[in-house]
Amino acid sequence: MSANNQYSPADYRHRDRIDVRRALISVSDKTGLLDLAKALNEKAVTIVSTGSTAATIRDAGIPVTEVVEITGFAEALDGRVKTLHPKIHGGLLADLRLVNHEEQIKNLGIEPFELVVVNLYPFVQTVASGAKGDAVIDQIDIGGPAMVRASAKNFANVAIVVNPDSYGEIISSLNEGGTTLTQRRELAADAFTHTSRYDTAVASWFATEVQEKAMPAGSDKKELKNPGFERSIQVQAELLSVLRYGENSHQSAAIYKDVSAGAVSGIAQAKQHSGKEMSFNNYIDADAAVRAAYDFNEPAVAIIKHANPCGIAIAPKGATDPIAEAHMLALLCDQVSAYGGVVAANRTVTLAMAQNLLAGFTEVLIAPGFELEALRLLVENRKNMRILELPRNYSRETHELKQISGGYLYQEIDEFSKFTSKKWKLVSGSRPDEDTMKDLEFAWRAVRAVKSNGILLAKNGASIGVGMGQVNRVDSCKLAVERGVVQVVGSVAASDAFFPFADGLEILIRAGVKAVVQPGGSIRDEEVIAAAEAANLPMFFTGERHFYH
Repeated sequence: MSANNQYSPADYRHRDRIDVRRALISVSDKTGLLDLAKALNEKAVTIVSTGSTAATIRDAGIPVTEVVEITGFAEALDGRVKTLHPKIHGGLLADLRLVNHEEQIKNLGIEPFELVVVNLYPFVQTVASGAKGDAVIDQIDIGGPAMVRASAKNFANVAIVVNPDSYGEIISSLNEGGTTLTQRRELAADAFTHTSRYDTAVASWFATEVQEKAMPAGSDKKELKNPGFERSIQVQAELLSVLRYGENSHQSAAIYKDVSAGAVSGIAQAKQHSGKEMSFNNYIDADAAVRAAYDFNEPAVAIIKHANPCGIAIAPKGATDPIAEAHMLALLCDQVSAYGGVVAANRTVTLAMAQNLLAGFTEVLIAPGFELEALRLLVENRKNMRILELPRNYSRETHELKQISGGYLYQEIDEFSKFTSKKWKLVSGSRPDEDTMKDLEFAWRAVRAVKSNGILLAKNGASIGVGMGQVNRVDSCKLAVERGVVQVVGSVAASDAFFPFADGLEILIRAGVKAVVQPGGSIRDEEVIAAAEAANLPMFFTGERHFYH
């Protein structure tokens, strides 16, 4: 920059609040467009627009100038070229704090824009719809990102808006004499985030497309160079709130929501009806509780403490109030540990369940919905209980990302929606009756929620004893039996991984467990099977394990 073209403090002050005299609008998402256009028109702002955006504004009786009238260059190549022109980008990039820039655009016959409203072609939605090839390529926006980035770079002079949610803020600014420098800087940050996410979505699609196109016809996807995994991962997240502290009081923490392409709605998007602010640990336990409850198709409740289950249960057949009865069964597993725990239900919380909850102390209650009377009862009587309602479109991610020092681990989730016991192998004893099989199936689902090494005892569709997080399976078996007390006799057991020796299984046998399900696969399987055979114990091998760390 030449010495005679430096910025001065006076220039900065002068450009703080900028009145909007000319606006460029080009949007795929027409949400709120006409409200904004009407407000601009009322302030005598010249609106310049393109294609369908201009048509929408014009059809509403609002004056609009087509881009072609500014550039003198008609849209070309099926609309691929329309705003890529000096008379547009000169108006976006001119820094009017500089006399040199002001003189140049005057000599070139270019007028500046003070406001630019752009959102991009629906690339992510197009991919999500199942579109392929050229149909996706056509939704890669070129002119849009160029305008967004140019305007964001020049935030000192231009306000760039990429989200219809910001239109109200802009309309208010029009009535206050224009946008402020702080406002424009914040909008620019949003704009660069917007284009970054867009480019990431495009890059991810191309990475997959390149691999698949390189595959020989009829070959399996497992033959890909990176089967099922992208060459790079970019996490896109927005700050939701700063938490009081992290896992411990001396650690600072915050919660972000995932806004990456294809992001799902989960705990982070839950609506809090009442109670104290959610803590870091509350979120961890709530996520674990919902994961456990939603492993079941039947009405189910999970009670979690320090990311481990105190109780999990499904509603008994013929229950009058299924979710309330599932909650009571889950609570009976370990009432001592359940005190101060997190409760998740996979059905609407009823008045009866709410009344049950008044008998103890629950930190967090989370469910897909609440009966009005149930919610009123809890809000009035448990003011500190954090009550969260899951978003209607709640679902889990297909993959999970875990940070380690210097990098990340990325894996498919332990998906249980395709669960079946039909592939289990009976390796000892006689096949149990139908009720016992149902309990084994329940236990095998529920043990997924137990931190490894995990043993879960169950009876009548409810956990009765849980041994979790031990460094050997023998101690997990002992803990599960100790917590199950008298109910152990006639219960079933699930082990999240194989028994490396017969000693753990023998603890369960001596306690009165009547059937066991485990993955199998130990080099000492024959020894373990022999112990089961000696006790005439039905034992199934699943061929899969459920480690959970």
